[in-house]
Amino acid sequence: MKFNPLIAFLLLVLLRLYEFVHVVADLNSDKQALLRFAAAVPHVRRLNWNAATPVCTSWVGITCNTNGTGVVAIRLPGIGLYGTIPAKTIGKLNALRVLSLRSNDINGSFPSDIPSIPSLQFLFLQHNNLSDVLFPTSLSPSLKVVDFSYNSISRTVPNLNLPRLKVLNFSYNNLSGSIPSSLNRFPSAFIGNPLLCGSPLKPCSTVSSPPSPSPSSPPIVSQSRHATSKSKLGTGSIVAIVVGGLSFVFLLLLVIFICCLKEKNSGSRGTLKSKISGVGKNEKPNDFGSGVQEAEKNKLFFFEGCSYNFDLEDLLKASAEVLGKGSFGTTYKAALEEGTQVVVKRLKEVAVGKKEFEQQMELVEKAGRYPNVIPLRAYYYSKDEKLLVYNYMPAGNLFALLHGMQNAYLH
Repeated sequence: MKFNPLIAFLLLVLLRLYEFVHVVADLNSDKQALLRFAAAVPHVRRLNWNAATPVCTSWVGITCNTNGTGVVAIRLPGIGLYGTIPAKTIGKLNALRVLSLRSNDINGSFPSDIPSIPSLQFLFLQHNNLSDVLFPTSLSPSLKVVDFSYNSISRTVPNLNLPRLKVLNFSYNNLSGSIPSSLNRFPSAFIGNPLLCGSPLKPCSTVSSPPSPSPSSPPIVSQSRHATSKSKLGTGSIVAIVVGGLSFVFLLLLVIFICCLKEKNSGSRGTLKSKISGVGKNEKPNDFGSGVQEAEKNKLFFFEGCSYNFDLEDLLKASAEVLGKGSFGTTYKAALEEGTQVVVKRLKEVAVGKKEFEQQMELVEKAGRYPNVIPLRAYYYSKDEKLLVYNYMPAGNLFALLHGMQNAYLH
């Protein structure tokens, strides 16, 4: 049979057309599943998910694969999600690898179709209010990290046969029963579950009978004569003990003083949490001081149109570098774990009510819409702590942005 170039060309065109239709169909299926999820699960922070906009380039918290054929990651930490995740929403994303919905208020049962997604590798649902996790019979063999800590899960622990699993965390829930032997390799995965037993926690059979006395055992002899026969300590021994104790206390105080001195003279780098900690006069070390109230954690307020996707916990764990200090406070460059870089301004000695502060932030945000003005993206307010979050401009200062890098002073 004679080779016909025209037929070969038509076959190639049909093949490419089939691939294109298949790609569009897959991405459209992912979009519809995500829209159903957004409609079913209320959220405090507004999402810019819209059927008229492209998923891969415009939707907050969504990452697609390199060729744009499917959604591979959903990252929506601390955006105020509450309610129950329905089945056949996220579970329909066949290419999903990362799901991070931590630090929200999701409740009810976690649907079984999500852990069974074949490509799923990372599952972050810590700090929610889930009451159960419906594990399917066939879990994703690709799972590497599973974190359901700090929920309200009340159930027994299933036997998870996941050879690729590196991190498992079910701590601080209401789990009961015994821990399967296949999960003994995760020593801290189940702490904070008082009704749970088995290695590495307490043994399940804790009831033991007291030992019966042996008939041949000799009677207990009174120790009074032995106690009275002990020789008393001499004066020299007492003096030696006192001197040794005082020397130990002195050395301990000296070590503490040196450690405090090193901490005081440390460089300008560290985490943002450590930078902000202890800056005020009454703030405690290694804490966010009186600034971040426990009930207000993870409550960064993002302005509309902001594409950032992190919460206060992410911000405090970010590596920080001091950019400058002024009359209104200290400015830091914060590099988050996911690679995002922002500028954080910590205001000092600003005594203002929450409503008035929010009104001022609205004015600052509107001013940032003008050209050559860095826009305010988010802020945090509490009685003793106020943080402003801006875009980070890698080109340097305002002079460099307006006039180029030549002769510009860079931090």
